[in-house]
Amino acid sequence: MPGTLPHNREELSAEILRLKRERNAVILAHNYQVPEVQDIADYVGDSLGLSRTAAKTPADLIVFCGVHFMAETASIISPQKTVLLPDLGAGCSLAATIDADKLRAWKQEHPKAVVVSYVNTTAEVKAESDYACTSGNAVKIVNSIPRDREILFLPDMFLGAYVMEKTGRKMEVWPGECHVHAGITPDVVNQKIKENPDSEFLVHPECGCVTQFLYFSEKGDFNLPLVEIQSTEGMVRHAKQSKSDKFLVATETGILHRMKKENPDKTFLPVKEDAICEYMKTITLEKVYRSLRDMVYEVRVPTQVADKARLSIQRMLEIT
Repeated sequence: MPGTLPHNREELSAEILRLKRERNAVILAHNYQVPEVQDIADYVGDSLGLSRTAAKTPADLIVFCGVHFMAETASIISPQKTVLLPDLGAGCSLAATIDADKLRAWKQEHPKAVVVSYVNTTAEVKAESDYACTSGNAVKIVNSIPRDREILFLPDMFLGAYVMEKTGRKMEVWPGECHVHAGITPDVVNQKIKENPDSEFLVHPECGCVTQFLYFSEKGDFNLPLVEIQSTEGMVRHAKQSKSDKFLVATETGILHRMKKENPDKTFLPVKEDAICEYMKTITLEKVYRSLRDMVYEVRVPTQVADKARLSIQRMLEIT
């Protein structure tokens, strides 16, 4: 019957795999997705890895298990493919802090500036930007721009502050933040470190503790012999390579599933147990099944916007 779901998790997974084969589809999932969605995906990764996979996949259909701006990016990169987002409610608090009108007004105040936009932005904002970037390549993107050029960096103020610190560049930074990462503050971090002094500390550059950490670590106020500031994919890669067997992880808690799965002999603890993005958690296995069964919900960016936005994304991919 239309609308009927398979009876159990095993049947549901089997039906998803069957539909995926029939439709020549690929399932992409962000590191913050719920465990069962990560487990059914063909590729799990960060924004940059997902963008690259979307660009090169031979599949006709991309089921994007992430948030809306990520599905837009996949559609921009692969306009000949159909991109589905299993839940249109999967938004982003950071992307919502700026829109194209606000960016155009900001650009008018700085007419000669180069605009670097974090991928956590809408297609319309990317279309008004010179470069896109991710947390994993933002420093490299900014370093590629001539040092005499003014830079507008948006929308994450913590990532912007981190990039300024790492590059030694003065930038104009939009005052946006991810509500999840902003809540990972120095007091929260210090308490966890105190409780787990034998752990290596992995921190995402969007976190509210990063700028304070960079400042205080220079003064020696953090007693941390092993610290890594990394993108989500960088965290996963580092955890595999590190000789440490215990890690404190400062980012959205969804990444812990993949870390534990790939490193079963190591211990991973969230710095903040409730660092949970409700938008990332809207997509479920049932919604992935419905998405493939009913071909919902297609995300397509208008051609004029997509053509302009594609330039900023291509510039990013050429540099990284």
